[in-house]
Amino acid sequence: MDLCKEARKELKLTPDDIPNTNKAADTVKRLLNNLATIVQGLAELRNPYGTGHGHEGRARGLQPRHARLAAGAASTPALFLLETHRDAKRKAPDNGS
Repeated sequence: MDLCKEARKELKLTPDDIPNTNKAADTVKRLLNNLATIVQGLAELRNPYGTGHGHEGRARGLQPRHARLAAGAASTPALFLLETHRDAKRKAPDNGS
């Protein structure tokens, strides 16, 4: 969760970074907050069902559709953050490095 928060801050994707003059400012702010909610939910799902923390990956109770849901939910914010990073890099002035 902290990593998501730091990434959003670094990429200027916090709700405070969205000008209120944008037509959809409230919606964009809500969606950005939802990114963190998705990340938190995935972490909560991973703890009891993931292969980390010494688990052997034999947890019961989830179906393949749950795995697809988790993968899809993870890929959307990850792709958005990556594209935002690439866009910011492209727009940044060349500092000779």
